[in-house]
Amino acid sequence: MAHYFEERPETASRPGSVTLVLPDLHLKLETDSGVFSPERIDQGTRILLETVPPPAGGELLDLGCGYGPIALTMASRAPGATVWAVDVNRRSVELCARNARTAALDKVRSVHVDEVPPEVRFTTIWSNPAIRIGKAAMHEMLTRWLSRLTPDGVAYLVVQKHLGSDSLQRWLNEQGWPTTRTASRSSYRILQVRARSGEPGAAEPAG
Repeated sequence: MAHYFEERPETASRPGSVTLVLPDLHLKLETDSGVFSPERIDQGTRILLETVPPPAGGELLDLGCGYGPIALTMASRAPGATVWAVDVNRRSVELCARNARTAALDKVRSVHVDEVPPEVRFTTIWSNPAIRIGKAAMHEMLTRWLSRLTPDGVAYLVVQKHLGSDSLQRWLNEQGWPTTRTASRSSYRILQVRARSGEPGAAEPAG
């Protein structure tokens, strides 16, 4: 079985499209098989986009970009910022890049997770993280990217309660990232994560 978190999905291409409609935004996005939620905007993603405050400027990160609904929303709401849209799935990265070009959002940098310059630090991270990769891989991924928040940076994660939002919140706090639940809707939780004190601009862990 192919998974959307594989680097090169073996699933045959089946192009499609979805429409993202928000109070401040209307985008038609190309999708394809082998990526996350290709037939509709995922409910967690929608709740994140409808709930979190607009990002500040600077360097922004969409962690696990898929075909780009989060990254393109970030870029639309913070036109002066650079948005890094990253994913392990190269089909997703290509789709996100195309969708950004179509929307004339030229400050979206859609790249593989290993192609972000190591010196880049993020003022804001938004993510509907791939919980289904497993707890150990999830913790490794979050450690890698949350360590790249600026000292005053903030991340917003949307996680379903039954997929472990409460235990993830506890783990993040235990690791030193101050984490609070800022919203709860339709079994989804929005977790706000602040930079860990004592390691401003910490180097990216290996891996």
